[in-house]
Amino acid sequence: MNIETLREYCLSKKAVEESFPFGEDTLVFKVGGKIFLLAGLENNPLQFNAKCDPEKALELREQYDAIQPGYHMNKKHWNTVIADGRLSNALLKEMIDDSYDLIVKSLSKNVKAEFEL
Repeated sequence: MNIETLREYCLSKKAVEESFPFGEDTLVFKVGGKIFLLAGLENNPLQFNAKCDPEKALELREQYDAIQPGYHMNKKHWNTVIADGRLSNALLKEMIDDSYDLIVKSLSKNVKAEFEL
């Protein structure tokens, strides 16, 4: 997966916005005003941070070297994922989906209604 594929996949989800709130080299994806994924544009290979259930985060880190505690994030809830070919695109998409779903679940009823989620 490269940055364009990641971007297209994230933007294909309902009510997703992209922005650069932390500078021009960190692409941020939000749903309902909350971050669900961050990607460093300068990283080669591609790396991104995705939210994850704490128990699942630990399991994934134990199982895959390319999944590490979230860089500059709450390491209990965020993973840094290195997309260098060691992980399948299906697994990468699953982690993106899980992150998106966790954020959507955390949104208030009013925000969900506003964004039609």
